[in-house]
Formats: sequence, structure tokens, C-alpha cells
Amino acid sequence: MIVSIHQPQYWPWLGYFDKIDKSDVFILLDNVQFKKNEWQNRNRIRTATGWQWLTVPVMHNFGQKISEVRINNQTNWRQKHFKSIVLNYCKAPFLDEFMDLLNSLYTQEWEYLVQLNIEIILRVVEILGIKTKIVRASDYAVSSRRTQRLVDLCKLLGADTYLSGVSGPDYMDMSLFKENNINVIVQDYNHPVYTQVFGKANEGFLPCMSIIDLLLNCGSKSLEILSS
Repeated sequence: MIVSIHQPQYWPWLGYFDKIDKSDVFILLDNVQFKKNEWQNRNRIRTATGWQWLTVPVMHNFGQKISEVRINNQTNWRQKHFKSIVLNYCKAPFLDEFMDLLNSLYTQEWEYLVQLNIEIILRVVEILGIKTKIVRASDYAVSSRRTQRLVDLCKLLGADTYLSGVSGPDYMDMSLFKENNINVIVQDYNHPVYTQVFGKANEGFLPCMSIIDLLLNCGSKSLEILSS
């Protein structure tokens, strides 16, 4: 059984969902330290001039776990994100198809960042038709740290294989997996090229955008393109 583990991100990129698709179980690592202004509270969309960040404002203290971070709802970030997506993708062929999704996400007032991120991930997984089981690390009694945490989670779920990100071997203690008879495979994601709004008129294709870019441009073909 293949297990992969990753922090819950905001509107993750294509490679994130490819990792989910290639796993039997995907663990949302929600009980590790939050890192502000990485991918946990922001991501990128395509615009006429290149790309722009969509950043969820948060209130946090150093050392807080991801699951503890609250969203700063004193700013009207939900309206800003919704308008940015609709404005920049107004000519995308599948915007209308996903307006109900965008409305449901951005009309709800989210208290915790993790709630928003996990809801987005689960909704996108359903839209793509990915059948992988998704669980939260915080639901398991694992108190170890670093690589040992990953190994312990894999063991609890009965995994014989861990699917790592491409940089995983640079920071993981690979010997711990070997000692526990867990094989490690590394995801080497080759980003597909697809038709984007603004792509022809401006600077061509921009990779590594949020999954929303693929969905609004390619609709029902998104999983096929993502996996290609």
C-alpha cells in the first residue's frame, strides 16, 4: 500500500493532486508547525501580466501548529479572492461550471485555515474523480517528529511504500524507512502543458499555477491532463 503525506495547502498545484492520485492513502499533515507565506496560506493564479498571489491573511504565533492557525477575517479577503479569480478567468471556458464551487467556498466565513484548505482539497479531489482515501494526521496518536513521524504514520496505516516529494530525500533520514521495511519512491512530476487564458497573447504557458487554473481552463479533462 502506498502512502503519501503533505501539509494541507491553499488551492494546491497540479503535482499535489498527482501525489494524491498515485497513493492509496493520503495523509494531511495538519499537526506540524505552520509556515507563513509558503503554500499553506497562498497560491498563484494566471493573469494577463503573468501571475499573482492569492493570500489568505492569518493570525498566528510562532510555533503554532497548522491546525491552530486562525484566519484574519477583519479583511475582506474572500471577496478579493473571488473577484480576482472571476476577473482573470472570465474568458476561461469552464468558469461557469465552477461558479457554484467558488460561491460556496467564498461566501462561508472560515475560522481556521485548515478547515478552508481541507475543504478545497476534498472538493477538488471529488471533482477530479480521485478515489484515494484522505485522512488527517491529527486523528492518529503519533508524537514523534521529523522522519520518525512519517515512518510511524506509515506503519499505523499498514503502508509498505512511502511516496515522497522530489526534495524528500534531501531532508529525510532514509535509513529509518529501510529499518522499518518501507520502500520509498520519489515523485518526479513532469508538468503538463495545456491551453491557458492569456497564454497565446502574452508569454506562453506558465506552469505551477494553482489547480484552479487547470480546472477553469480544461474542465472534465483535468485529471487526464494532470496525470499525463
